[in-house]
Amino acid sequence: MFKLFKEIGKTGDATIGYPFQPLEMPDGFRGKPEHNEKLCIACAACAIACPANAITMELDAEQNYLTWDISYGRCIFCGRCQEVCPLFAITLTKDFELAVLNKDDLRESCSYEVAHCARCGKPYAVAKEVDYARRVLSKAGGPAAADIDKIDLCLDCRRFDDAEAFQKQARTRGEA
Repeated sequence: MFKLFKEIGKTGDATIGYPFQPLEMPDGFRGKPEHNEKLCIACAACAIACPANAITMELDAEQNYLTWDISYGRCIFCGRCQEVCPLFAITLTKDFELAVLNKDDLRESCSYEVAHCARCGKPYAVAKEVDYARRVLSKAGGPAAADIDKIDLCLDCRRFDDAEAFQKQARTRGEA
């Protein structure tokens, strides 16, 4: 019997000290998603890709702000939001202890200003997303930069401009 205890003492502990000691998670562990609202352009790629509908985006009643919201209670920590984010505004942390006393503490949200069409005044996109598109087009140069003035128009006004331009070209060629 004494021999058995001596052997057990040599092998050491077989268990971990958690919850009394912090648990070190391995690289690649998918924990709580962290959202960086300064990097985010509110493109809604994360909301579309989220299979659990934990990430939602809603336009307010006055249509001046778009609210980005995540419910960690619904999140399944799949990492799709991180994969599809074009500006890496969402990263998965190693946090996994999300126990709270109040269910509302499992929600995070932020609001983004909405851009309105320069011609008709209708809301059409988040202002940060429009500014990002303007910067990308100006850096691209060439034919892409020629459409930079259309960024401030909604889709309906752009279609109207394109239809007018097409009809004008057809008239100059004598097709109409």
